[in-house]
Amino acid sequence: MNKAYLLTGGNTGDRYSYLQQAAEMIQANCGKIEKRSSFFETAAWGKTDQPPFLNQALLLRTSLTPPELMTRLLGIEERMGRKRMEKYGPRIIDIDILLYNKEVIKSTLVTIPHPELAGRRFALSALAEIAPRYIHPVLKKNIARLLKECPDTLPVHRLA
Repeated sequence: MNKAYLLTGGNTGDRYSYLQQAAEMIQANCGKIEKRSSFFETAAWGKTDQPPFLNQALLLRTSLTPPELMTRLLGIEERMGRKRMEKYGPRIIDIDILLYNKEVIKSTLVTIPHPELAGRRFALSALAEIAPRYIHPVLKKNIARLLKECPDTLPVHRLA
């Protein structure tokens, strides 16, 4: 079985409900969720004139290859009503593959590790809660250290 670390997020509608629904659909269609981070809230990254995001990291055990997994995750986003209207714009749900085993992959469908992971405090905060010692396969630093060194200054709040 493969280990995939995912990040779910959204900033429109009932954010908690959408993240829970996404996790249920991921579990039903992609594999077994073994760990979930807390929910983290942060201001929008990249396009700041929109509501704050709620994010959660998931550890998924899956038999799917990265392209198969990405295709299914995109299908879940679509079934949940995601419309890709504007880059970094508001969204009901976003599901990213952050890491997959120790693999480094660049294709038209998926890039692993996620190319912007080390520069996004909101992603690292959630991931560090469930995988602080995981070594980034390109940067050769663990997630806790990447979080400590992250240049992103947006405040991230763990929610109870």
